[in-house]
Amino acid sequence: MFTGIISAIGKIAALEQRQGDVRLSIHAPELGFDDVRLGDSIACNGVCLTAVELVDSGFIADVSVETLSLTTIENWQIGTGVNLEKAMQASDRFGGHMVSGHVDGIGEVTSLHEDARSWRFTIKAPANLAKYIAQKGSITVDGTSLTVNAVKGAEFELNIVPHTMIHTIMSDYQVGVKVNLEVDLIARYLERLTSQDNTDTL
Repeated sequence: MFTGIISAIGKIAALEQRQGDVRLSIHAPELGFDDVRLGDSIACNGVCLTAVELVDSGFIADVSVETLSLTTIENWQIGTGVNLEKAMQASDRFGGHMVSGHVDGIGEVTSLHEDARSWRFTIKAPANLAKYIAQKGSITVDGTSLTVNAVKGAEFELNIVPHTMIHTIMSDYQVGVKVNLEVDLIARYLERLTSQDNTDTL
């Protein structure tokens, strides 16, 4: 479980194709690895990955075909910047919102402009995710916990303050950039609880 508060920005140091899936090497000297063990989860642009090897100032993770098909990882290259967050501990502050690290779909930045010291971003979500996105609700964009300012159809607007721009990869966003989206966990469970087929059995 994560909170969507980014701990550091890492960079892709290597990508190795392995029989259809990918092994990533991520350079992340600012993340801090004193409390990281093999098998720990680290969110990379909102994707929960398992550290299979710890290397100097970074870690290695395997990415399955399923994850490649649902996230932006297939577009990553050596040097791509990634938002990083270690899995939360029981004693941590809950600064963002509940984030599972399971990406629901890929969105696209459709507009951005300055607004005083902040930035306004508009992102278009896949049509099937639009129903989960609510004004003043929470959404995770590339692993960052954010508040939705406004919603129109499948598009939603975000206000990004200077601190977030500096400490995440959002400063690199341009129109057309693809981003990982995870909708509010509670909204997904509420839909299931209220759906007509929630009594189905296997």
